Amino acid sequence: MAKRRSRDSAQPDITPLIDVVFLLLIFFMVSTVFKKDELALLLNLPKTSKGEEMSKAKQIVIIELSATEVAFNGNKTTLEEIEKFLQPISDKTTPLELRIDKDVKYDRVVTLLDNLKKFELTNLSLITNK
Repeated sequence: MAKRRSRDSAQPDITPLIDVVFLLLIFFMVSTVFKKDELALLLNLPKTSKGEEMSKAKQIVIIELSATEVAFNGNKTTLEEIEKFLQPISDKTTPLELRIDKDVKYDRVVTLLDNLKKFELTNLSLITNK
């Protein structure tokens, strides 16, 4: 009499696979760099020895200025076209964060400040690295 083989399907043990997936998940969560702000330009901000913490307001406008580019709330633009972003701001007390690279020529800074003054936006904060 011949032995009959049973047709039980072989099921692999997936416990080690689950362990590996969780270890990879933990590794990527720990090694990921979290961004604080969504910024458009890579700037080399000047350092300061003393500074004040900025209060957390509801709406903050971030303007970044490098030697060749300018960005308004993460959108790259030009100094000539920044007026179309500044004009819709109705609340003149809206806090403005200016992030200006330390290698920017002074005339670019003056041009930006002239545009802000034209729309009476004077609640400025110059952001530096501590």
